[in-house]
Amino acid sequence: MSEFFVHPSAIIDEGCQIGSGSKIWHFSHIMPNSIIGKNCNIGQNVVVSPLVEVGNNVKIQNNVSLYTGVICEDDVFIGPSVVFTNVINPRSAISRQDQYKKTLVKTGASIGANATIVCGNTLGKFSFIGAGAVITKDVPDYALFIGNPAFQSAWMSEYGQKLNFDSNGMAKCPESNQMYQLLNGNVTRIS
Repeated sequence: MSEFFVHPSAIIDEGCQIGSGSKIWHFSHIMPNSIIGKNCNIGQNVVVSPLVEVGNNVKIQNNVSLYTGVICEDDVFIGPSVVFTNVINPRSAISRQDQYKKTLVKTGASIGANATIVCGNTLGKFSFIGAGAVITKDVPDYALFIGNPAFQSAWMSEYGQKLNFDSNGMAKCPESNQMYQLLNGNVTRIS
């Protein structure tokens, strides 16, 4: 059996999977048929709904609800009070549980505090969502999105540093010295 930490005030339903080394803190609720990978940190007052998938080494800060339809790949950071949705047109009197939309948060993405992620969108690898942004469309790999509705304002490195591309479409991360290429509106890291 895997070893993970659960604060006594947290609720862990039967039928969920939690990887070794993960920590689940005060007043959080992990619901059936959800999957949490290894070495994750689930902050205070977090809800992980049924069928949600959380990869390895994911950090989820306080007051976040991951609703059915959300998939987070490895190394994702979700800031405090981030909001995810799973229905485009909710009405209290109309059940739309058969209309949940998928939201994919790809490897290494970071989502700033109080951002809102409208369902049905994909956040690209190592994308960076600014605090308070409202995401209403797909976000490319390495893109920085800010505002309401959110728009792309820059490109970011895997270390979370802004990239300044030269006339040849090349940029170096000022922290890691990793090289990146911008070609046809897409950024890739050069090995």
